Amino acid sequence: MMDDFGLYPREDAFDPFGIMLFKALQVVAFLFFLALLAVSPESKDGKIDSKAEFIITMDWPDNHPDDLDLFVQDPAGNIAWYRHREAGFLTLDRDDRGGVNDFITVNGRKIPSPIREEIVTVRGILAGEYTVNVSHFQAKTGQPVPVNVKVQKLNPTTQVIFDDKLFVDHTGAEKTAVRFTLDAEGKVIDVEQRQKSLLETFRRTWANGSDRDPKTGVRMRMP
Repeated sequence: MMDDFGLYPREDAFDPFGIMLFKALQVVAFLFFLALLAVSPESKDGKIDSKAEFIITMDWPDNHPDDLDLFVQDPAGNIAWYRHREAGFLTLDRDDRGGVNDFITVNGRKIPSPIREEIVTVRGILAGEYTVNVSHFQAKTGQPVPVNVKVQKLNPTTQVIFDDKLFVDHTGAEKTAVRFTLDAEGKVIDVEQRQKSLLETFRRTWANGSDRDPKTGVRMRMP
């Protein structure tokens, strides 16, 4: 049917339900697009995969006032510790100082945390021997402190390769919890507990008249 001027066919009758349905579909499509952006962010050159291959945990009794430190050395000689928290593929995720810095903030208030724990993650495979040491930085109680050390291999499935307890009993004490060796594929081929001092590396540096780590240039805190 032509309109009054005989130029265009008259439009169909207005259908509000159809218009609403069309708009709703537009909204759903837009939200789906936003969801895709959220779950599939644009990749960037140089982005580092933070997946860990191993996790090394040291913990001691809750609410304990003593300050203990975890030292981990990789086959290349890199050492992760409180003054050099990233070394090669090693990362010290937290320096727990036995109550000095054990707080969480809730609604603007600092609440003491009872947990005493330090964690080092190994984010890549380097063949050779890794050394895991416990250092008693500050003894406040004068009593032996039980320390549990666990090493877990995370890929392709979680596997505990070491889990044992040791004791430290005075400021400056250092003990090797475990030494484990990896092959080129990251398979654990040896686990042992022969003692090896990592603090001695720093003491030799001090004996040479320097207070800096020779590998990193970082000033060292010593007992």
